[in-house]
Amino acid sequence: MTTHSPAPGQTTAGTAPTAAGTAPTAAGTAPTAAGTAPAPLALPDAFTAHARTRPDAPALLWHERTVSYGELAGLAEAERRRLADLDLAPGEPVGLLAVKSPEAIALVLACLTERRPFLLPSPQLAPALLAALFAQAGARRVLAPLGEKAPALPVLAQAAPVPTLAAGTSFMLTTSGSTDLPKIVPLGQSAVDRFTAWAHDTFDLGPGRVVANYAPLNFDLALLDVWATLAAGGTCLLIDPAHALNARHLLTRLTRHRPHVMQAVPLAWALLAQSAGDTVLDSVEHAAFTGDAIDARTLAALPALLPNAALYNIYGCTETNDSFLHRLDRLDAAAALPVPIGTPLPGVRTLLATGDGTPVHGPGSGELYVSTPFQAAGYLDRSRDTGRFTTQPEGAGDGRRWFRTGDLVTRDERGLLHLAGRRDFQVKVRGVAVNTAEVERVLLTHPEVREAAVAAESDPLTGKRLHAAVQRTPGSALNTLTLREHLARNLPRAAVPEKLAIHDEPLAKTPTGKVDRKAVLPTP
Repeated sequence: MTTHSPAPGQTTAGTAPTAAGTAPTAAGTAPTAAGTAPAPLALPDAFTAHARTRPDAPALLWHERTVSYGELAGLAEAERRRLADLDLAPGEPVGLLAVKSPEAIALVLACLTERRPFLLPSPQLAPALLAALFAQAGARRVLAPLGEKAPALPVLAQAAPVPTLAAGTSFMLTTSGSTDLPKIVPLGQSAVDRFTAWAHDTFDLGPGRVVANYAPLNFDLALLDVWATLAAGGTCLLIDPAHALNARHLLTRLTRHRPHVMQAVPLAWALLAQSAGDTVLDSVEHAAFTGDAIDARTLAALPALLPNAALYNIYGCTETNDSFLHRLDRLDAAAALPVPIGTPLPGVRTLLATGDGTPVHGPGSGELYVSTPFQAAGYLDRSRDTGRFTTQPEGAGDGRRWFRTGDLVTRDERGLLHLAGRRDFQVKVRGVAVNTAEVERVLLTHPEVREAAVAAESDPLTGKRLHAAVQRTPGSALNTLTLREHLARNLPRAAVPEKLAIHDEPLAKTPTGKVDRKAVLPTP
């Protein structure tokens, strides 16, 4: 199988010229033998070094409050003492129920400093799902930040077998899940440190730099926004999740604190673009969208909103962290759809395969497999690795672990990859192959559609029945007849959803801020 990775010294789009895998300089480095690249300090050690040498430097900006590195270290020390007083076995994980705040970040830092594995799920998940996740992780103790009370969770009738965590496990994140039990993804501290080193080198996250954090702490995007920033000595501008959909609040925070770097899901950029008016975010030097496909209207608005920013598309999965980076041509951003996911990050290897495992060489289409320096070794429940964490499809036997993303991509003549949809978005309606992501894309091309979601429901006669929901723009009189005519002009008949709902309010979101496609389907 053909693999693609940067040659030594090759840079990814938008990065400073560094050798693949080079460690950061401002985040602090460990001494090494002469002639070798220095290894980055572990995240908690790098943070501690900044707190010791620059205690008055701003670490976090939270509403009207500035939290210095010294103050944050003091909060983390209080949490560390609380952890030390618990009856925990060496390596035993804890569960954290923490909504984003300085106190929540201090609790995570305490766990990192103590080398204590922790599960950090979305606090918005249903109590029964949270209880099941903590039980699966073997977390007997579930903690909220100091000053907060952890909510009572249901007691499970049968205790789950306690897993054996790999040595060095730190963060345990979860995949998106709204009704099914999310998968737990354990990340090794060394993988996290390699990622924070790349993030610092690429976006310059060090002292004097302000990085806006839109994502919740349980989302893997926070590894760059929060943890890589604190490892590098920068300042993290925290956006309160309670106001994440309030465009006026977002603009006020961003214009007041003038971040240099901002990464967010397309939803956040759409909110800003639609509400900014004449406001520009001229302090932003690096602006990245990630987590979902961006629509043409939002993409076209970004150059005016961000006049001094390089624009990036970042692609990755919770299981692998960021894998690809594409820097857009600002002068042609509106014509760049679909935006390429770009070229692999340093050390990332990729391969494409057809459904039967046949390798795709050169230009062509197939399912994307990736292997990254930042990825998990597998899910905590290894029975769920099947079909996702694997060796190369042709069984090369090199021992490398690959992650089967489920994403269908096309490689162009330049070697750039373009996302075409997901394997599980390919459905049959009356015998016709339909990609639900393409139906969403066509819905979003209507000028009065702000958000769109399409999902397929099993049907004994047609195979699948499509349901769609859209949020129309404020003041719009868009109706289902007009929207169906728009779809019929641009899609095969089988791809026009049978059920179509139009809403004035935003569509339901998953705990990571993406549109929840499952919510489109009728309740059983």
